[in-house]
Amino acid sequence: MDKNRRSLPQSLRHYLVNPLALGYLGVVLAVCLWVTIDAVSASSSGDASFAGLWAVLATAPTSMLFLVAGPVRLIGIPIGAIVQATALGALYRSITERRARATDVGLSNA
Repeated sequence: MDKNRRSLPQSLRHYLVNPLALGYLGVVLAVCLWVTIDAVSASSSGDASFAGLWAVLATAPTSMLFLVAGPVRLIGIPIGAIVQATALGALYRSITERRARATDVGLSNA
């Protein structure tokens, strides 16, 4: 068995626990809270709002795969957020590990 293999929770933790991925998830959470507050206030006034579209756009393009009729479309927002944060986390890890390897070898970007 390869000692570099990680379980799914370990891989998600590896890619999601960094400043870039956590910052993105924080922005998505803030947008979703704003959409919820807007939906509650718009429902009491009877006025329609396009605020819900911002949650889909913040997690696009992954969340757009779930744009179907019915309540199934709401599952696209958390799935899109996790997929996008994982991609950003992988990018962050790649850049920081490459920089660390270059420093270990003695190469400098300065």
